[in-house]
Amino acid sequence: MFGPRRSAPHTARALALLPTVLLAAGCASGPRYVRPADPQESSYTQTSAATVQHVSLGKGPPDAWWTLLGSDQIDRLVALALQNNQSLAGAQAHLAAARERIRVARGALYPEVDAAAGVQRTRFGATVLGPLAKDFPLFSAYAAGAEVSYDFDLFGGTRSRVDQAAATAQYESDELGAVALSVSGNVVIEVLQIAALRAQIRVMEGIVADDEHMLGLIRAAREAGAVSAMDVLSAQSQADHDRTLLPPLQQQLSAAQDALASLSGVAPSNWTPIEVELGTLKLADDMPVALPSELVHRRPDIGAAEAQLHAASAAVGIATANLYPHLTLSARIGGEGLLGGGPSETAWNLLGGLTMPVFHGGALTAERRAAQDEYQAAFAAYRQTVLNAFSQVAASLQALGNDAESLLTQSRALDSASASLALTKQAYAAGNAGYLQVLDAQRLHQQAQLGEVQAYSQRYVDAVKLLLAAGGRVDLPPDRSRNEKAAFQLKP
Repeated sequence: MFGPRRSAPHTARALALLPTVLLAAGCASGPRYVRPADPQESSYTQTSAATVQHVSLGKGPPDAWWTLLGSDQIDRLVALALQNNQSLAGAQAHLAAARERIRVARGALYPEVDAAAGVQRTRFGATVLGPLAKDFPLFSAYAAGAEVSYDFDLFGGTRSRVDQAAATAQYESDELGAVALSVSGNVVIEVLQIAALRAQIRVMEGIVADDEHMLGLIRAAREAGAVSAMDVLSAQSQADHDRTLLPPLQQQLSAAQDALASLSGVAPSNWTPIEVELGTLKLADDMPVALPSELVHRRPDIGAAEAQLHAASAAVGIATANLYPHLTLSARIGGEGLLGGGPSETAWNLLGGLTMPVFHGGALTAERRAAQDEYQAAFAAYRQTVLNAFSQVAASLQALGNDAESLLTQSRALDSASASLALTKQAYAAGNAGYLQVLDAQRLHQQAQLGEVQAYSQRYVDAVKLLLAAGGRVDLPPDRSRNEKAAFQLKP
């Protein structure tokens, strides 16, 4: 049953007061989050970034950072991976779930309305009716109507929970951005690795072909009695040794192709390799790097760390609200009557409840202190994430500068080794040098060739790492973007 009956005018007056009460309660608010100040540093290294080749400080790389490599094939591969990668699909689902939890938390800001109905079969006993109980018949009654309840949230506990849910959603959004950045970066690095391995395989195939050609010449000279059997064995040994270097390179190439297929969401058996040549790549004239004050707004790992700090701040608000009174209002209105017939009447009741913590063994204050400690831990983690980001950018800047010097010295080494090998072969043909000298010259030439390929590819890999570390972004479709922060902000 719905309880004591009231007249309709009283019911109307009581319900008319509800909007005023709800509006007054909505003005209360818990503590608000304040984001950390931007860093004051203007550079990443002690030396000026202008001394590093192809680097300029500014707002950072474009959203599609990989386009700075100037390869349509890389563009297509990254687009394929961003469309099909399963880690991205999982991160997107986590973000969708977090968004729904914001709606769940916001639901507590509004009154809850439920429909209720009940039927009962009753016989009153002497406790209720005394001696008349034996004369009162069994009866069946029903009650049906609406139930309304509202939590006034005087001290912002509910709003802090909404804020916490919004921060968690922002964390998932930044995690999605981090996964997208990682996928795009890994795709480009795998493509560069494949291109470098193919170039090294071509170098080794050329070396093996030279070995075979040299072995044929030495065998002919042996038949003419111009060289010893030792020269033939040395040439054969060198050719056999150089052939052993090809299978490991081919295995690494296969593994890299399989990894690229997995990143693209395709089974290796269905993967059609897209070959990219190192020689077709060309870095942009300027490598854009975000300033430190801009980097903290661009890197998803820093954004995720800040979102965790925001959630920790909201947890402090929740624990603080639990220390203060809790006011709720509930009301019921509906009809009731007998199943056997008779008039049906309207019944209602209005109930206000106030609970205030008095003694919980220190649990509530301890919970608040624990939340404050967790906030300090999240703040330290945020600062460390920023420092790690700055360190990565600094290391990448230094690596890119060293790569330019390494490529220059490797090119010089290859020129010297090529000239030395040509002269040694001429001297050997004229009988002025032994085959061991030819072998030494061949080894130096081989190492120089492979070294130049590795230095060339390492320069691109370090350029990619710099773009990733220095504020690179991924232009995901709207449902996969990390720019939802404004949508999750609570209105004042």
